[in-house]
Amino acid sequence: MAFAKRKLPLTVGAEAAGEIVAIGESVDNVVVGDRVALYGAKTCGECRACREGRDNLCENVAGIMGFHVDGFTCELVNMQARLVVKIPDGVSFEEAACAPIAFGTVQHMLFDNAKLEPGETVLVHAGGSGIGTAAVRMAKAIGCTVITTVGDDEKGEKVKALGADHVINYRTDRFEGVVRKLTGRKGVDVVFEHVGADTWNGSLLSLKRGGRLVTCGSTSGVSTTMNLMQLFQQQYKIFGSFGCNLRNIREALDKMASDIRPVIDTVYQLDHFQDGLDRLEGRKVFGKIIVTV
Repeated sequence: MAFAKRKLPLTVGAEAAGEIVAIGESVDNVVVGDRVALYGAKTCGECRACREGRDNLCENVAGIMGFHVDGFTCELVNMQARLVVKIPDGVSFEEAACAPIAFGTVQHMLFDNAKLEPGETVLVHAGGSGIGTAAVRMAKAIGCTVITTVGDDEKGEKVKALGADHVINYRTDRFEGVVRKLTGRKGVDVVFEHVGADTWNGSLLSLKRGGRLVTCGSTSGVSTTMNLMQLFQQQYKIFGSFGCNLRNIREALDKMASDIRPVIDTVYQLDHFQDGLDRLEGRKVFGKIIVTV
């Protein structure tokens, strides 16, 4: 699905929040005026995975909004009622817009797949990214030791302020070596991986015996090689994770309401959309960029 063909031009926007302005006759889970976060995958709601609440494994998904079909960067959008989640009081639209992908993805990765437990040690790659900042905050909230990587010292100071216990500048240090030293050569319980080829084997070397690696991305490349003997001798557990389910969005919003807030770098009006792209390309972003319509 991630590599499905796109027909351009395409309206962007894969995660969003907004207000209900009209409902169909049979809708009973929301009313006009409700504030909601929107699930961007056009799932069928009928297959076994959907019925079991595993929405991101839908067997008949028609596309992901903003990637394969027109997305949320518009004033009005027609959604199936089952694909919206109410926003709790005290959570802003800007924060709630981070729930469907950024927070939801992290919730699914760390707790559904990696089964992160209080007191464990986790390596979070790219701690200044949207999902990296969320992972740092969620892991610290349950009492984990967090080691994270960043690309410059300024981001390092910011992620320390979020609660990270140890910060590694991957441009000046080999992160796997630092991780081994910090853990007394044992390694970490969990690696939160989303960089891909550039960090993959270093991530495996950072794991303790029986450790878990969970990955949702490959921004540095989709192909790599790995030592299979290392994999089975060290008894690693590797989880692929894509998006999240509707329950994860509810859990993410509940965490926001309990003061585990997303890190928002900048909020732009739609007519300054290009400024946001420029900031992303300049690698200046810490957290998420929000666009308001």
